[in-house]
Amino acid sequence: MRYTGPVWKKSRRLGYSVLESGKELRKRSYAPGQHGNEKKKLSEYGKQLAEKQKLRETYGVNERQFRRLYVIATKSNEVTGLAFMRLLESRLDNLVYRLGFASTRRQARQLVNHGHVLVNGKKIDIPSYLVNVNDVISLKEKSQSLEIVKKNLEGITTTAQYVELDKEHFKGTFTRLPERNELSSDINESLIVEYYNRLL
Repeated sequence: MRYTGPVWKKSRRLGYSVLESGKELRKRSYAPGQHGNEKKKLSEYGKQLAEKQKLRETYGVNERQFRRLYVIATKSNEVTGLAFMRLLESRLDNLVYRLGFASTRRQARQLVNHGHVLVNGKKIDIPSYLVNVNDVISLKEKSQSLEIVKKNLEGITTTAQYVELDKEHFKGTFTRLPERNELSSDINESLIVEYYNRLL
């Protein structure tokens, strides 16, 4: 089951901004609950598990999908951790978010689920769809009048360097795979690799 509760509470529990904005931790950076501000010493396994949860919650992926992508990453010629993060970035819901059509990945998933998004002119309503480099992501003509989308695009100043946005025509291109330094520096993917190496 995918978590649909308050993101801020989850961020505080993980001690990490799931929304990548840092807003959730500005007022209270400790975990929720009576003993939230008590520091707990994690075992090595606990650290690996926490790192996995941080990355999984950032992309809003359920455990089954997350593990499936990890297995695909292990078969890549690239370093497993980087290949894994690149696969997560290649998800359609993530790229809809990166292009600025949605203000959060959760909102991006809704746009995709409700059939507003096209890839290379074809409707794709599967948020986990893996987009290829040079694929064009656009909004259906009827969907371009959605107030939420227009508001999101108006607020955009920059996008990720590996996507190219054509704001006027409500479309964008996934121009290349991201480099590691363009992804979250707060994630230690080697701990996630160690976590799955125990299980697989």
